[in-house]
Amino acid sequence: MDRNYQLVKRKYVIGGAVLAVVLLFIMRLFALQILSDDYKKNADSNALLRRVQYPSRGVMYDRTDKLLVYNQPAYDITVIMKEITRLDTADLCRTLKLTPEFVRRRFKELKNRKLNPGYSPYTHQVFLTQLSAEDCGVFQEKMFMFPGFYIQRRTIRQYSYHAGAHILGDISEVSKGDIEKDEYYEPGDFIGSLGVERSYEKQLRGEKGVEILLRDAHGRIQGNYMDGKFDKAPVPGKNLTLSLDIELQMLGERLLEGKIGSIVAIEPSTGEVLCLVSSPTYDPSMMIGRNRGKNHQMMARDPWKPLLNRAIMGTYPPGSTFKTTQALTYLQEGIITPNTMYSCVKGFSFRGLHVGCHAHPSPLPLIPAIATSCNGYFCWGLYHMIGAHQKYGSVQKAMNTWRDYMVSMGFGYTLGIDLPGEKRGMIPNAQFYDKAYRGSWNGLTIISIAIGQGEVTATPLQIANLGATIANRGYFITPHVVKKIEGEQIDSVYRTKRYTKVEPVHYEEVVQGMRAAVLGGTCRMANLPDIEVCGKTGTAQNHGKDHSAFMGFAPMNNPKIAIAVYVENGGWGATYGVPIGRLMIEKYLTGKLTEADEALASDIQHRRIDYGLQER
Repeated sequence: MDRNYQLVKRKYVIGGAVLAVVLLFIMRLFALQILSDDYKKNADSNALLRRVQYPSRGVMYDRTDKLLVYNQPAYDITVIMKEITRLDTADLCRTLKLTPEFVRRRFKELKNRKLNPGYSPYTHQVFLTQLSAEDCGVFQEKMFMFPGFYIQRRTIRQYSYHAGAHILGDISEVSKGDIEKDEYYEPGDFIGSLGVERSYEKQLRGEKGVEILLRDAHGRIQGNYMDGKFDKAPVPGKNLTLSLDIELQMLGERLLEGKIGSIVAIEPSTGEVLCLVSSPTYDPSMMIGRNRGKNHQMMARDPWKPLLNRAIMGTYPPGSTFKTTQALTYLQEGIITPNTMYSCVKGFSFRGLHVGCHAHPSPLPLIPAIATSCNGYFCWGLYHMIGAHQKYGSVQKAMNTWRDYMVSMGFGYTLGIDLPGEKRGMIPNAQFYDKAYRGSWNGLTIISIAIGQGEVTATPLQIANLGATIANRGYFITPHVVKKIEGEQIDSVYRTKRYTKVEPVHYEEVVQGMRAAVLGGTCRMANLPDIEVCGKTGTAQNHGKDHSAFMGFAPMNNPKIAIAVYVENGGWGATYGVPIGRLMIEKYLTGKLTEADEALASDIQHRRIDYGLQER
């Protein structure tokens, strides 16, 4: 009986053990096939190959439908680590013109999940990017010797003109941060990094597709899986029409050769940017292909800073171009009337303070004051405004009222152009001066802001926008460089009028003053036959040689172009600012330069300013 009991007990133990083993196998299979996708990946990778189909990036045209940026075929080399059974590194290096150090480093980077978060040994990893068709052809002939390596067709950007680099921008390989921000991207993808390429990345990039291929036991492609039933075609990116006039842009870049500065032109009625020149500049084709990194590093070290977009990132004292904002503010606030006269005896002199000015008739009313760019007139106006205690109650209230006018005209904050990196400039307020002078200050303390000096700074874009606002008699539309997007509207902010705090009637006085400046004042060189040009010079004081500036628009009563020119260390406004402004206006409105003006353009082009920097 005991023996039978023991046999029965042993039978249950053995059965339980067998059952436990079976359960363990079932749990393991469940984990492999259901809970984990490793098994599935391994199985799928043996039979199926998922190949990403990259969309063509949207192309760009200028406002006259000239092709600016287009695509050209290029090729990436990808690798599936699990499929590398043998690798002749020396032969791979000879074929692709690489060094063994690069190959070792690249494999290490691909396997590093911190650098390459999406790494999997079963999926394509980008090993090398942007091969030319010639280099790809050489590799393709020997690809059978490198199992696990594949060719992926892509496109790279090409440029029709050697101009407009700061506007157009470029594309570069995605960073870890880009991948973390947007699941669209995978390691080896490209993204817009500057200019329009960056601002309109989502419109330009399109949507990826996928092709699923069937492989046999030896890894050879047998065709599309289920005749392409599960394939997805890529969707091309949207084409853009820019507001840029490429002919005007090229003339601007030519005129600023050998100089540091900027030219910005805007169509007043739409806010469309006609040109946006930053000098020094560079050829946009330097930022494509496998030499991009080397060229970018070289320009980043260049003391001339060609990568800096001075048109929207450079902040300068606006100088006498800023006097127009003062005239408008004084008129609206009732500080002056058009007939108010102030004396100017070689400048503004009061209580021991002197702000110099050039010789001209005195006293004089507003329009001649604008035409002759009288420092004394606008200093007296600011002094009376800040000191108007009965009107404002305190210098702080007066100062902040002044500040509000400047902000309404587009200064002190970014305008919101559709390009990355725009700077805001500086418009001081009462709190700024209270802190700087411990609450003890008055109109004399800050008198230099009346003539665009002191703490006031602005970008060339903001100065050009001032010209557009005056041309429109009191409003502007946020400047933008994209005119049309294929299949959709541009943002409403680029279609909305923004009014200043000044009534249109007061703008007419300033327009008359700017026209008088061209007919017989400081902007005489801007005068063009049959075109009513309005202008204002600016000679902005600097620690070294003064900056040369010009702000204007034309025609006077049907404005098509507003422009700002700023040349660092260029001297008087009439030295560089005015003649460059004249040539740009003439080129845009007539489509060409006269023979005499072509000679002037050539002369300006070949002038060089000594900045004490190593020659580029």
